Amino acid sequence: MIDPSRLPARISDIVLRHPAGAPALVEGDRVWTYGELRREIARHAALLRELGVRGGDRVMLVSENCVAQVALIFAVASIDAWSVTVNARLSAGELATIRAHCGARCVLTATGEDVSVGLFDASAVAEPQQAAGAQVAALVYTTGTTGQPKGVMLTHANLLFVAATSSTLRGLVPSDHASGVLPISHVYGLSSVMLGTLYAGACLHLMPRFSAEALLAQIRAGELTIVQGVPAMYARLLALAGGERVASRLRFCYAGGSPLDPALKREVERVFGLPLHNGYGLTESGPTVSQTRLDAPRGDTSVGHPIPGVELRIVGGELWVRGPNVMAGYYRDPVQTAAALRPGGWLATGDLATLGADGALFIAGRLKELIIRSGFNVYPLEVETALNSHPAVLQSAVVGRPAAGGEEEVVAFVESAGDVDADALQEWLRARLAPYKRPSRIVFMDALPAAPSGKILKSRLP
Repeated sequence: MIDPSRLPARISDIVLRHPAGAPALVEGDRVWTYGELRREIARHAALLRELGVRGGDRVMLVSENCVAQVALIFAVASIDAWSVTVNARLSAGELATIRAHCGARCVLTATGEDVSVGLFDASAVAEPQQAAGAQVAALVYTTGTTGQPKGVMLTHANLLFVAATSSTLRGLVPSDHASGVLPISHVYGLSSVMLGTLYAGACLHLMPRFSAEALLAQIRAGELTIVQGVPAMYARLLALAGGERVASRLRFCYAGGSPLDPALKREVERVFGLPLHNGYGLTESGPTVSQTRLDAPRGDTSVGHPIPGVELRIVGGELWVRGPNVMAGYYRDPVQTAAALRPGGWLATGDLATLGADGALFIAGRLKELIIRSGFNVYPLEVETALNSHPAVLQSAVVGRPAAGGEEEVVAFVESAGDVDADALQEWLRARLAPYKRPSRIVFMDALPAAPSGKILKSRLP
């Protein structure tokens, strides 16, 4: 178990731990060593001071994955300001909403090695600075799958605990080369991928946007030893590989961010020739709660055991979590904070879960997404798993819609990867689901609405 008291004071301290000449970041044909990254961080910290950024100020970083974004996150942390990392693909309206809510002192846009300064608000009020570790390092806005985005306050201690634990459980060493395709603006890409990789002194290969062709080429060329992604990413890699085995230097593959279909897991393992590890987390827990272990890959639908130092409870079917990874709260939202953070340091996750006989965690779905049909509980995740097991289905999203008599109907939205119609899918489901669980409507879409992290946004379904 990671001892939180032995972790660095700030996330920016981790880049000081490694040899100056070791490779830290790769972007395209350019390689930055840890020494060069430290110089970039110092340069950006000087820029922030010139702009008048103070400890406790919120600095909004609009970017896709690039070296300037990484350097800025560390630079902001080094002066005790808060990073508000947002993806450049958000709409102007979404960016304006986040900017207004967080009360940003300034807005910076990063591309490659370049940084441009946008809005500057001299009237912004700095938050009080906290003791080392307790200071907020990042304000991460949720994707708002069921409502308005909330600003999750993650401290240096939260992020460092997850980074150190993820690095240790993955067995990361300085010679590793990890894929950096997951958005760093999302907590998974920020703490587990970026911070976890650099905590170990390994090298992170940055990719601004996911390209199955580019990632598969990197894997085949032997450039990577670690790949972390969301299930939809692996589905696209499989489609591109065409079922052929892929030779590589990979020693570790991991899927997170959304439920992993067992059929997809088996096919990834066949094509890439190694276990596909799985886990569970949420923004409010920085994000990692549980994951499967390197020495004990699983063949079931479990998301593994809680990471060392994290405790679990099941309360009325809902998963509660306690540990050094739990957020400080929602920014400027005491009501939502009180609803999520319960007495004793517990975080009520809003997810339905069970624990196996060996203590492994199984996620049934979101509490708020539970569908009541003819008096029976229908868990969308169970229906989605059955749909996704069809070879022609790339991914699916199941929701409840109001029906006559105060009932709810089960509606499935499907993104297909081949020729299939609703009748064929209903026939497929007949052998796998009870009648009340089967969708009354199946709607085909060219692409399901998704956040930059790959998470399906059910609130945007038609």
